[in-house]
Amino acid sequence: MRNFILLLSGLFVLQPLQGQTAAESYPLIQNVYQRDIQKLNGYWNYLVDPLETGYYDYRRRPAANGFFKDTVVDNMQAYKEYDFDSSPRMGVPGDWNTQNRDLFYYEGTVWFRHKFHYAPSGKKALLYFAAVNYDAKVYLNGIKVGEHTGGYTPFNFEVTDQLMAGENTLIVKVDNKRNAEAVPTNNFDWFNYGGITRDVLLVEVPQEFIQTYKLQLRKGTTDVVSAQVKLNVKRADYKITIEIPELKWKKTVTTNAEGFAEVEAKAIPSLWSPQNPKLYDVRIYSATDTVTDQIGFKQVTTRGRDILLNGKPIFLKGISIHEEAAFRNGRIYAAEEDRILLQWAKELGCNYVRLAHYPHNEQMVREAEKMGLLVWSEIPVYWTIRWDNPDVYANALNQLTEMIERDQNRVNIIIWSIANETPHGETRDEFLSSLAKAAREKDDSRLISMAMERKDKSSAILSVNDKMSIFVDVISFNQYVGWYDGTNEKIDRVRWEIDYDKPVIISEFGGGALYGLHGEEAAIWTEEYQADLYRRTLKMIDERMPPVAGISPWVLKDFRSSRRLLPQIQDGFNRKGVISDRGERKKAFFILQEWYKEK
Repeated sequence: MRNFILLLSGLFVLQPLQGQTAAESYPLIQNVYQRDIQKLNGYWNYLVDPLETGYYDYRRRPAANGFFKDTVVDNMQAYKEYDFDSSPRMGVPGDWNTQNRDLFYYEGTVWFRHKFHYAPSGKKALLYFAAVNYDAKVYLNGIKVGEHTGGYTPFNFEVTDQLMAGENTLIVKVDNKRNAEAVPTNNFDWFNYGGITRDVLLVEVPQEFIQTYKLQLRKGTTDVVSAQVKLNVKRADYKITIEIPELKWKKTVTTNAEGFAEVEAKAIPSLWSPQNPKLYDVRIYSATDTVTDQIGFKQVTTRGRDILLNGKPIFLKGISIHEEAAFRNGRIYAAEEDRILLQWAKELGCNYVRLAHYPHNEQMVREAEKMGLLVWSEIPVYWTIRWDNPDVYANALNQLTEMIERDQNRVNIIIWSIANETPHGETRDEFLSSLAKAAREKDDSRLISMAMERKDKSSAILSVNDKMSIFVDVISFNQYVGWYDGTNEKIDRVRWEIDYDKPVIISEFGGGALYGLHGEEAAIWTEEYQADLYRRTLKMIDERMPPVAGISPWVLKDFRSSRRLLPQIQDGFNRKGVISDRGERKKAFFILQEWYKEK
């Protein structure tokens, strides 16, 4: 296991998982929404297939004419026991759980079909999925073009040769079954929304196009802009121009044999910060391709217990957020729904959000960037992962890579997080340390962290002691004194000793409350108990903890979770939100808001 992980981490090479096709390795296109796109969103026909009849025959052998063929012979339907044409329809993007009450708790396979028209243009065509939860197998006109594992990161396939002039049929087999070899594994504390949960796009690009690019300040400077660009093909001597008109910064570079080029040059940008979320129009172009973006510039470093943003200490006033829509409580599928949650965070007084426990949609990160909110972005290596399974590591590494490649130009991302609340052990340490090294190799301009668990020195002296501390830049941990650990009065009896000379973030704390349930402060599940927990915890942070660099209490809004079963209190919701699932502010909201004002 150790040699396998070190090989992957050192070379940063991801081998295809078992059963994948060559199409799957097609590199991820960046900034896809600024390309020539045709949205394939809308209402798709679907078939629920719990026994996977459309994929296997009765002996569990791959079916030759499964649902993915949508068989037609001589303009007449061949014998088949399914029919997409007469099947119901469902909104894409979206989750099937909240669109069909019969599928609310369903975990298994659903087939989706969509027909669309295409007029060939001579360009290369990519089929792009912003996310599908969890296992996706994609067929175009009866031909498998690829598959993807992982529910929260984007993927794309080249489909130029599979497209036909006129009508095309796209079929996706989506399977959201939890399993022990998955990332996350079969046990997690949020709702397992199934479906094509984010945009589906048909993207047209030139035969030679700008695949990825990264613009940032050279590490350790505030007056040197560094740019890297890479073509989709290996080609030397290809000229690409990078231009930031407002800064009068314009450089032309020539690619090497790998199709890669980089340049550095002087510039003095206005630095992005929560108080000044400045973004610059950027244009990158060649003889065949042009891509535009809005990019900001910042520096983030650490010094002892401080996180420094642009050379100055910053206290991260945060909140944790799940990607679940306000009011309707399903998977978010529109930027307007992102903005509601982020506006609530701003109302609370936040300058930072922890987007847990998986990469949120691209619009969420971009909206936060415009609003001046720093972001913690995380992959769902959550609780108990099969640390000794090479395929599981490859899956986690792939999700980490896709997260970073999609968002490496988003200036507001301050932390890449590689895990949450993972039990200690040698194989876990090998797994996570390799992920940390891979993240740093991919992007050394941001901080690396993970949400650790407490390891106390005694019942009265609380602490953190994790071997992963040498691999991360920030010591982050979740603590629930007053909730899972004693009642609120214990908060006043403990003190903390944290022995690392690194910045410390309390990545989670909190307690549950049902909005509108009132009582004495000692009465659990009441708004008063939750407010008292916040009041005492914030006082503990001020008076009986070493200096912390930030907090992200758990959580902004009540969210669905199948683990939360207490009748008339939880009813399928984690109630730790400072805002209810219906958008109502609980008493704790105002306690935290006032504390942030004082900060």
